Amino acid sequence: MPRNLRITLGILGVGVLIGLISLRGLHRRIQSLGETPSSEEQARRDLLAPAISTPTDVKVKSKIFWGSGPDKIAAVEVELALSADPVQRAKQVIRELIANPPTAEQRTIPADAVLLGFYILPDGTAIADFSDALASETPSGILSEEIAVDSIARTLENNVNLLRHLKILIHGQEVDTLAGHLDLTGFFDLNPPENPAQIGETKAPGGVSPSSPVQPAAKQPSSRR
Repeated sequence: MPRNLRITLGILGVGVLIGLISLRGLHRRIQSLGETPSSEEQARRDLLAPAISTPTDVKVKSKIFWGSGPDKIAAVEVELALSADPVQRAKQVIRELIANPPTAEQRTIPADAVLLGFYILPDGTAIADFSDALASETPSGILSEEIAVDSIARTLENNVNLLRHLKILIHGQEVDTLAGHLDLTGFFDLNPPENPAQIGETKAPGGVSPSSPVQPAAKQPSSRR
């Protein structure tokens, strides 16, 4: 074989080897890029809404209400360490509702939403103050807004027994609607079931008859400030 041909083939072989090494490195970088967003998202969630732990935490089976089809929510039983303090307990279950839906399709609350504060009045009224993301990132539409609020209400009433009503604020302020449709100027009824173990699937507000054992969040008339 002529010397020039051997040199040419050698150069080509080296070029192919370099190309394979480069492709392998590129593949690894693409894989790492694909994994980075999820880790960054988890880190952001942990920073914005860190896990809540109290001295009275006890592991119990809890009912968290995530999406179940286009117009329903359903209870998913999960084991959580929950506080005996009702305020901390409420924060813990809402954090679980936001942070850990079983699938992306079952998410009812925007991932960036943060529970800024939670208060319970003597009459059992819960005041839940959310970040702006609850309003700005919830898809605008009566159904999506109802499902978002109902998942909050059902999760609270089935894990914090003394609650009777729910008021939702956005960044400390009362707003007219969640994302343009669902009225937030009043209060939502919370109806703890007599037998939580029998909780099943429930439709979003307006889709369940009054006789249903798990009723949707119902608005009470209220006067504006």
